[in-house]
Amino acid sequence: MKLGFVSAILPELSLEKVLLFARDEGFSCIEVMCWPVGKAERKFAGVTHIDVAGFTRAQADDINALCDQHGTGLSALGYYPNALDRDLAAAKRCVDHLKKVIVAAATLGLKNVNTFVGRDWTQSVENNWPRFLKTWKPLIAFAEDHDIRIGIENCPMLFTQDEWPGGKNLATAPAIWRRMFADIPSQHFGLNYDPSHFTLQFMDPASPLREFKDKLFHLHAKDVKIDRGQLNEFGVFAHPVHWHNPRIPGYGEIDWSKFMGTLMETGYDGPVCIEVEDDTFGKTLESRMKAIKVAGNVLRPFFA
Repeated sequence: MKLGFVSAILPELSLEKVLLFARDEGFSCIEVMCWPVGKAERKFAGVTHIDVAGFTRAQADDINALCDQHGTGLSALGYYPNALDRDLAAAKRCVDHLKKVIVAAATLGLKNVNTFVGRDWTQSVENNWPRFLKTWKPLIAFAEDHDIRIGIENCPMLFTQDEWPGGKNLATAPAIWRRMFADIPSQHFGLNYDPSHFTLQFMDPASPLREFKDKLFHLHAKDVKIDRGQLNEFGVFAHPVHWHNPRIPGYGEIDWSKFMGTLMETGYDGPVCIEVEDDTFGKTLESRMKAIKVAGNVLRPFFA
């Protein structure tokens, strides 16, 4: 396995400076954010360390040369929009940009692109399904044509009033994954699994690993802290912003020894990238870099 981190937490730094930081801290890889250049749609979005618009072979060669120079690889390109947005024009923009990310990944010689399936949050899973198939069957076919694997993250995207009642991501649980993978049976369609999202849903974060071992394309390492006092105050059906806090690995609810032990039993040998959304370390660039360092120290004993 390769230990890395997600570049979204370092938006002020150029790609080369992110690679330098990764090298100096002993990380093997980074997942690079590829949002369209412009204003962020939400927190932790809108980060562009590689601009895939008009991406060229020469740009790919330059980036690969930087990676070789600093001894740090790219685990995947990441772009996490809502490709099933109820605003059809917005959804089309997401799909169009995702295709550019796929092409850029192929040009770079990568294998993984990570994203969300998306969802019309005002509709049930069942009512979303026809549109999911209409959107994602051709997207996965496009990825197949470019020999790129699509890793779907399992975040519910159900935290605030704007995402109520259904959340902005369908792919939240094994029962839904089985149906997705049955309806789109492709070796290029799998998971970018984040265990913190199971903990948020009061599920065992290690529980899906064995069954879905062949669909584990990429992993995020993030933790979550459940505030039991706030949970008792607001209840589990309140917006989760009231009763949970994202944390770095080792500072939340997850038993990382159990999780990593189960992961190793599956034979997984891919990237595990730390994702920092933990404001307890502070919001400055220095404090966010410190959070990555501390998380790396927590997880590094699990890596050869």
